[in-house]
Amino acid sequence: MDGGIAITVAGYPYDRVQGLAVEGCDIRFESSSIGEMNTHVFDGPRTREVSEIGLLPYLIAYANSGFRDYVLIPVFPLRTFRHKSIFVRTDRGIERPEDLRGRRVGTPGYSMTSLTWIRGMLQHQYGVSPDEIEWVLSTGDSSAGVAGTRSAHEQLIPDGVQVTYGTPGKDESELLVDGEVDALFHGVEPQAFAEGNPLVGRLFADSRETERQYFAETGIFPVAHGIAIRADMIADAPWLPEAVFRGYATAKQRALGRLRAMGWAMISLPWLGQEEEATREVMGDNFWPYGIEQNRRTLDALLQYAYEQGSLARELAADEIFHESTLALSDSPPDSA
Repeated sequence: MDGGIAITVAGYPYDRVQGLAVEGCDIRFESSSIGEMNTHVFDGPRTREVSEIGLLPYLIAYANSGFRDYVLIPVFPLRTFRHKSIFVRTDRGIERPEDLRGRRVGTPGYSMTSLTWIRGMLQHQYGVSPDEIEWVLSTGDSSAGVAGTRSAHEQLIPDGVQVTYGTPGKDESELLVDGEVDALFHGVEPQAFAEGNPLVGRLFADSRETERQYFAETGIFPVAHGIAIRADMIADAPWLPEAVFRGYATAKQRALGRLRAMGWAMISLPWLGQEEEATREVMGDNFWPYGIEQNRRTLDALLQYAYEQGSLARELAADEIFHESTLALSDSPPDSA
């Protein structure tokens, strides 16, 4: 939009972000990785007015360090179920979640949002608490090419949590293949699994069905990333949080409309149309909602898990962490065309 204020927006180029436009703004979009975006916001130059951000790193900075330089709005560009993110050695007799008790579990970053979801899910759905697991941190990350270098807030170890470190120079995938750990929690498929190593498998073999059942039982669709706006920009343009929310919501609605109408032809997956229909049957037409109320159960669960696991110095409420002008905002169902 010519004549608008100039803003730089950082994020991944998801289909639901492509075509992003914000009323009153001229946008320059920068594709980036989450590790780099976190570092830019918390420890970097902070030249970007709007940025995708890891939710747990933001919550840690907000609750523990009084970070207020950027403010969240309830837009969640990345979210995914996490049953698929538990990988095991196939020769260690780990066949159900309860078998993880007393095991050595590797991870490249203890305070990632994905790890918070996995630990909370195991504790509240299966009765396996984090203190029943021996945590092993890797010095490398086989997914660094996708996620970027881990930010400092993804590597924090809460007080009272006992961890050891794997062999220096080995990434989390190598720790699992070499038998230094029995299982691996990671938001991205480890290299050995992607390559089809028979020693590495998923704990939940049919993770898709397990995740569908989890949603049906809990109503939770785990969020991973949020959108943050630099606070000084809001002071100068108090209309900006709502405008940015509306921009992301419109871009997402258009993407879901395209997916429903022509995804079967435009995307190289033979049963994509049926998958989209099956998703709407379980989760409704607006299966990727923005706004607080549409995500209340999910947000309350993440905040509970983060506090229970010692990541947060105090309890937080969803209405506290988002900009006040966005508390009542919601997005409408996607267009059918």
